[in-house]
Amino acid sequence: QVQLVESGGGSVQAGGSLRLSCAASRTFVERYTYCMAWFRQAPGKEREGVAAIYTGDGSTYYDTSVKGRFTISQDNAKNTLYLQMNSLKSEDTAQYYCAAVNAGRAYCSAYYSSSQQFQAWGQGTQVTVSS
Repeated sequence: QVQLVESGGGSVQAGGSLRLSCAASRTFVERYTYCMAWFRQAPGKEREGVAAIYTGDGSTYYDTSVKGRFTISQDNAKNTLYLQMNSLKSEDTAQYYCAAVNAGRAYCSAYYSSSQQFQAWGQGTQVTVSS
Protein backbone atom coordinates (compact mmCIF):
# COMPACT_ATOMS: atom_id res chain seq x y z
CA GLN A 1 0.00 0.00 0.00
CA VAL A 2 1.40 3.36 -0.99
CA GLN A 3 1.85 5.93 1.80
CA LEU A 4 1.02 9.57 1.04
CA VAL A 5 2.05 12.78 2.82
CA GLU A 6 0.68 16.17 1.77
CA SER A 7 2.24 19.59 2.31
CA GLY A 8 1.94 23.13 1.02
CA GLY A 9 -1.38 24.27 2.41
CA GLY A 10 -1.85 27.66 4.01
CA SER A 11 -3.77 30.91 3.94
CA VAL A 12 -3.95 33.17 0.92
CA GLN A 13 -6.08 36.03 -0.33
CA ALA A 14 -8.54 35.55 -3.15
CA GLY A 15 -6.78 35.66 -6.49
CA GLY A 16 -3.59 34.23 -5.04
CA SER A 17 -1.83 30.94 -5.65
CA LEU A 18 -0.67 27.91 -3.70
CA ARG A 19 1.06 24.68 -4.64
CA LEU A 20 0.25 21.49 -2.81
CA SER A 21 2.63 18.55 -2.78
CA CYS A 22 2.01 14.87 -2.08
CA ALA A 23 5.02 12.66 -1.45
CA ALA A 24 4.44 9.00 -2.22
CA SER A 25 6.31 6.08 -0.70
CA ARG A 26 6.40 4.17 -3.97
CA THR A 27 7.61 5.25 -7.36
CA PHE A 28 5.11 6.08 -10.03
CA VAL A 29 6.98 4.14 -12.65
CA GLU A 30 6.90 0.74 -11.05
CA ARG A 31 5.08 -2.00 -12.90
CA TYR A 32 1.85 -0.98 -11.17
CA THR A 33 0.32 2.25 -12.37
CA TYR A 34 -1.83 4.50 -10.25
CA CYS A 35 -4.65 6.93 -10.48
CA MET A 36 -3.50 9.77 -8.22
CA ALA A 37 -6.00 12.42 -7.19
CA TRP A 38 -6.65 15.46 -5.08
CA PHE A 39 -9.88 15.69 -3.14
CA ARG A 40 -11.14 18.42 -0.86
CA GLN A 41 -13.65 18.65 1.92
CA ALA A 42 -15.11 21.84 3.34
CA PRO A 43 -16.86 21.90 6.74
CA GLY A 44 -20.35 20.42 6.48
CA LYS A 45 -19.81 19.25 2.92
CA GLU A 46 -18.99 15.95 1.29
CA ARG A 47 -15.51 15.16 0.04
CA GLU A 48 -15.25 16.06 -3.63
CA GLY A 49 -12.77 15.21 -6.35
CA VAL A 50 -10.75 18.13 -7.67
CA ALA A 51 -8.25 16.66 -10.11
CA ALA A 52 -6.57 13.38 -10.98
CA ILE A 53 -3.70 12.05 -13.05
CA TYR A 54 -3.04 8.61 -14.46
CA THR A 55 0.63 7.92 -13.74
CA GLY A 56 1.03 5.60 -16.70
CA ASP A 57 0.84 8.34 -19.33
CA GLY A 58 0.12 11.58 -17.47
CA SER A 59 -3.52 11.88 -18.56
CA THR A 60 -5.27 14.44 -16.39
CA TYR A 61 -8.85 14.98 -15.26
CA TYR A 62 -10.42 18.02 -13.60
CA ASP A 63 -13.63 19.01 -11.92
CA THR A 64 -15.34 21.83 -13.80
CA SER A 65 -15.08 24.11 -10.76
CA VAL A 66 -11.27 24.19 -10.99
CA LYS A 67 -10.60 23.62 -14.69
CA GLY A 68 -8.37 26.37 -16.04
CA ARG A 69 -7.25 27.41 -12.55
CA PHE A 70 -5.71 24.25 -11.08
CA THR A 71 -3.04 22.04 -12.62
CA ILE A 72 -2.18 18.53 -11.43
CA SER A 73 1.24 17.13 -12.26
CA GLN A 74 3.66 14.42 -11.22
CA ASP A 75 7.42 14.29 -10.78
CA ASN A 76 8.50 10.68 -11.24
CA ALA A 77 12.04 11.34 -10.06
CA LYS A 78 10.76 12.68 -6.73
CA ASN A 79 7.73 10.37 -6.40
CA THR A 80 5.70 13.50 -5.84
CA LEU A 81 2.29 14.69 -6.97
CA TYR A 82 1.53 18.40 -7.20
CA LEU A 83 -1.54 20.59 -7.39
CA GLN A 84 -0.83 24.12 -8.59
CA MET A 85 -3.77 26.32 -7.61
CA ASN A 86 -4.11 29.74 -9.21
CA SER A 87 -6.82 32.39 -9.08
CA LEU A 88 -8.00 30.99 -5.79
CA LYS A 89 -11.51 31.78 -4.60
CA SER A 90 -13.05 31.73 -1.14
CA GLU A 91 -15.04 28.66 -2.16
CA ASP A 92 -11.76 26.76 -2.63
CA THR A 93 -11.32 26.83 1.15
CA ALA A 94 -11.18 23.23 2.37
CA GLN A 95 -9.02 20.43 3.68
CA TYR A 96 -7.21 18.97 0.68
CA TYR A 97 -6.34 15.29 0.48
CA CYS A 98 -4.09 13.31 -1.79
CA ALA A 99 -5.34 9.84 -2.75
CA ALA A 100 -4.20 6.90 -4.82
CA VAL A 101 -5.56 3.70 -6.27
CA ASN A 102 -3.74 1.03 -8.27
CA ALA A 103 -5.67 1.31 -11.53
CA GLY A 104 -5.52 1.84 -15.27
CA ARG A 105 -6.39 4.88 -17.32
CA ALA A 106 -9.98 3.88 -18.07
CA TYR A 107 -10.67 3.41 -14.36
CA CYS A 108 -9.05 6.74 -13.57
CA SER A 109 -11.13 8.50 -16.20
CA ALA A 110 -14.35 6.93 -14.91
CA TYR A 111 -13.82 7.19 -11.16
CA TYR A 112 -11.37 10.05 -10.54
CA SER A 113 -13.93 12.03 -8.56
CA SER A 114 -15.30 9.12 -6.50
CA SER A 115 -13.59 8.97 -3.12
CA GLN A 116 -14.90 5.46 -2.44
CA GLN A 117 -12.73 4.09 -5.25
CA PHE A 118 -9.42 5.22 -3.74
CA GLN A 119 -7.37 2.96 -1.47
CA ALA A 120 -4.70 5.17 0.02
CA TRP A 121 -5.10 8.60 1.57
CA GLY A 122 -2.87 11.27 3.03
CA GLN A 123 -3.62 13.10 6.25
CA GLY A 124 -4.76 16.28 4.51
CA THR A 125 -3.57 19.87 4.35
CA GLN A 126 -5.69 22.96 4.98
CA VAL A 127 -6.20 25.64 2.35
CA THR A 128 -7.89 28.86 3.44
CA VAL A 129 -8.74 31.59 0.94
CA SER A 130 -9.90 34.93 2.30
CA SER A 131 -11.88 37.37 0.22
